[in-house]
Amino acid sequence: MAVWVEVELCNGCKRCIRACPYGAMEFEDNVAHVSERCTSCGACIEVCKQKAIKTDVKPKEIPDFSDRRGVWVFAEQRGGELKRVSLELLGKAQELASALDQEVAAVLLGHNIQGLCDQLAHYGAEKIYLVDDPELENYRTLPYTDVIESLVKQYKPNILLMGATHIGRDLAPRVSRRVGVGLTADCTELSIDPEEKILLQTRPAFGGNVMATIANRYSRPQMATVRPGVMEARERPGTKAQIIKQGVELSSKGLQTIILESVREEKKGVDLTEAKVIVAGGRGVGDAEGFKKLKELAEILGGEVAGTRVAVEEGWIPQERQIGQTGQTVRPELYIACGISGAIQHRAGMMSSRYIVAVNKDPRAPIFQVSDWGIVGDLHEVIPEMINRLKKEVAS
Repeated sequence: MAVWVEVELCNGCKRCIRACPYGAMEFEDNVAHVSERCTSCGACIEVCKQKAIKTDVKPKEIPDFSDRRGVWVFAEQRGGELKRVSLELLGKAQELASALDQEVAAVLLGHNIQGLCDQLAHYGAEKIYLVDDPELENYRTLPYTDVIESLVKQYKPNILLMGATHIGRDLAPRVSRRVGVGLTADCTELSIDPEEKILLQTRPAFGGNVMATIANRYSRPQMATVRPGVMEARERPGTKAQIIKQGVELSSKGLQTIILESVREEKKGVDLTEAKVIVAGGRGVGDAEGFKKLKELAEILGGEVAGTRVAVEEGWIPQERQIGQTGQTVRPELYIACGISGAIQHRAGMMSSRYIVAVNKDPRAPIFQVSDWGIVGDLHEVIPEMINRLKKEVAS
């Protein structure tokens, strides 16, 4: 299979040379030629208005997926308690399913966990695939993978979403490999293409410098993981879910891993995803001393203090208070960004905040492009003034 140029049709416009991502198109004697670097991607064919570029490569056909229906969410639970990210994903699943005119379903695995079905229904699950077995009480990779693989092959969902937690990041790639589909990890946005009716999965790429949108046209289910705090949980009071109980045959002899004891350590630090107000600092704060004023402001507002990756690397705040692509993703009611330039890596972690206030002495700082209110000034002057005025308000 190859790509070639019909010389008599080529008018030397050079569109193909500009379009080729591999530098495979060459220009000689006012005519385009295809070099050995060609990968037959077809980019040159699409831009050639003279129809001078030909190929014998047959376009890949999109299979018929009309039998693939339903937006599934893996309902992660630990110790009989649902993880918040599962409820957030059900909120997004409602939106996706509405665009596709399909149902929202939750996949619930564990032991003695049927009581969680009402909560899943309250947050939008119309169907619940319930697999209750003593061997599923604690998460283990192989049995969970086996069960979900079986469910996917039997019921054929269109979309399968998981939280990008420790469990989700272990389980999702194994399931995707078993069922032979791709997986987009750590998505920050999910939507449905209005024309093709496929899932558009957006995630940071190249170290967070660009946002890539990925589409899976050739296999199902379309799989993605989403970090906690990115989506919004949406309650649907009164929703009645159809519970489909699935029997499984699991033997401890074939599970390879045996759990002798489960020890849960108390989580250190703070969960910023629950904070209603966050005061965050970046390079412009200057030092750890500068963060003391941010902490004072946060305490007055009943919130938490956080920071960028730079602030963590400099040792000004603990790592568990980092917000951004490599930290936590938050959606508070109020986010005050102090001395933060607004790099895309940081914005990925706080863009879902309801209101954003930015304080920066550089009027061209990117953070102002996403803020609801901006204060151009030195934060070491602005923050103390904010503190003084708030104290007066409280006193009066």
